[in-house]
Amino acid sequence: MIIKRAFWTTVVGGILLFGISDSYAQNYYAYVAAESEDQVHLIHFNSKTGEGTIAETIDVGTWPQENEGPHGVTVSADGKYWFVTIAHGMPYGQLWKYSTETNEVLDSVELGMFPASMDYNPSTGMIYVVNFNLHGDMEPSTLSVVDSETMMRLADVPVGIMPHGTRVGASGNVAYHVSMMTDELYEIDARKLEVKRTLKLGEGESMHATMDHSEMDHENMEMNHSPVEKPTWADPHPTKPLVYVAGNGSNEIIEVNTEKWEITRRFDTPKGPYNLEVSHDGKLLVVTYKGEGAVGIWDLEKGEELAYIRNSRKVTHGVAITSDNKYAFISVEGIGGEPGAVEIIDLQTLKRLDVIQTGKQAGGIVFWKQN
Repeated sequence: MIIKRAFWTTVVGGILLFGISDSYAQNYYAYVAAESEDQVHLIHFNSKTGEGTIAETIDVGTWPQENEGPHGVTVSADGKYWFVTIAHGMPYGQLWKYSTETNEVLDSVELGMFPASMDYNPSTGMIYVVNFNLHGDMEPSTLSVVDSETMMRLADVPVGIMPHGTRVGASGNVAYHVSMMTDELYEIDARKLEVKRTLKLGEGESMHATMDHSEMDHENMEMNHSPVEKPTWADPHPTKPLVYVAGNGSNEIIEVNTEKWEITRRFDTPKGPYNLEVSHDGKLLVVTYKGEGAVGIWDLEKGEELAYIRNSRKVTHGVAITSDNKYAFISVEGIGGEPGAVEIIDLQTLKRLDVIQTGKQAGGIVFWKQN
């Protein structure tokens, strides 16, 4: 007997994906960094059994006696490569490139101080990495742009203080991130490799919105207020001119209209929203509440929280949604010597399906593929 299977094509963040139809998808894979173990785990989730496992553990870094802190992870558009930021350099961190076929390191490049979150642009093949500068002076930092093919650092774009949460817009023409200690959303021209505009996320108007950034003295720019929102993540909507920001300090989700370049809605949340991701169909927003060890699932049209799910341990970190919008992979750091975890949430039933124990301080996480 011949069984015919339906195949689908869809565009997610500018990436054309091919695969078996949703009704046949069974195996899901994601990469997660265990920052305090200098390891990256390949996570496998079997939707038929509802169980997840660590398929492989990859040791990263060059100094076994030092903790080098793998922080952010991303995957190339063709799925052949994954990348990880090594945050704790002396003093500068690095970006490493690996093969998804063998999970062997292929190349690396030096970046700025404490390179953290990043995103891959399928339109250009460039990777945009924010240098969080956690251990440096409280001063403006940079966004490094790397050619993923040659692993050459193309530019260091001057940005705000403690930039974090980098995500590329669906068109591939812009990238967004937030400046945690100056309460700003940054829009980067992804091709010209320069700041297009910034938006203050507090009640006052943007102090840089109309500035010519080429004339800014970033070395001498100082904070002129105490940050309130302390934004930690930004994610653009896949089809609408909207960006969603996690206000970690103000306990809210901030919706920004990118055509009007203004805040349109604010959603009050539980304590410490940290990372967030919009589903690929634009219907749901999954938010990690780092201050509560929990996850919130929001209906974006209604602006309502549909579910609040406690995690298995405290200090929730990252979120990655599968390309068919069925599941969310959540990384949970744990406390002290406690192991980290990746938790699988069913976005249809809004229930947690499984908890996969990982190395300590599970942080950066990215969905790889499904079959």
